[in-house]
Amino acid sequence: MRSFAAAVRFLTVLPVPESWAGDSGHLARSAPFFPAVGLLIGALMASADYGVRWVLPIFPATVLIVIGMIAISGGLHLDGLADTADGMLSARPRERILEIMKDSRTGPMGVAAVVSVISLKIAALSAVPGTLRFATVLLMPLAGRCAIVLMMSVLPSARREGSLTSVFARTGATMQTALAIVVLLVVGWLGASWAGVIAGVVAVVTGLAVCICVHRRIGGYTGDTLGAVCEIVEIVPALAIAAWAFRV
Repeated sequence: MRSFAAAVRFLTVLPVPESWAGDSGHLARSAPFFPAVGLLIGALMASADYGVRWVLPIFPATVLIVIGMIAISGGLHLDGLADTADGMLSARPRERILEIMKDSRTGPMGVAAVVSVISLKIAALSAVPGTLRFATVLLMPLAGRCAIVLMMSVLPSARREGSLTSVFARTGATMQTALAIVVLLVVGWLGASWAGVIAGVVAVVTGLAVCICVHRRIGGYTGDTLGAVCEIVEIVPALAIAAWAFRV
């Protein structure tokens, strides 16, 4: 349970006492619990969405829920997305990309990436039918945190030992990823039947595609690219389910 508390404390701003999270060893073993944290966030946001839609139309309700998803993670993943976009889209060599990603300042590509991702989340979630909306909001944070586990499993750390992400244990990484994918697909099936399963499959494929791009550019993951893959894959359930509903 301390590793789970460490995962909650690391990935969210939820008030988890430091004593519950244990030490750095518990944090190193917390990656298997990232999907559980995503499911927790999804449950909180889906419940909030259910309440908000009683008093607001779909579009402003969607904006509030997307803001809530950002706020509950303290903007951690959006910051990683911005830094990754600034570095990866700079057409610079590997070492220079890593330097750019460490810079706390946000450039035009980072701003464009953040605006694009937020806009797409709002547009896609607004297009999801009411009957599938609870399941979609539940799946979005889950898919994003599963993508983090996937990237840490298939890629090595791009930075030297001592970086924040290098503390996570790679022992059993394949099993962690398999379990994360199973959880994503099962929750998708229970929440939205075949639409949820398809959303989960597309989320995994999208996560792998991002991993390939990151590997080609810098040879491994960083904390920023973990945030980026989370934000990008978070969009997929809303897009996939909206597309399913539109075609059906």
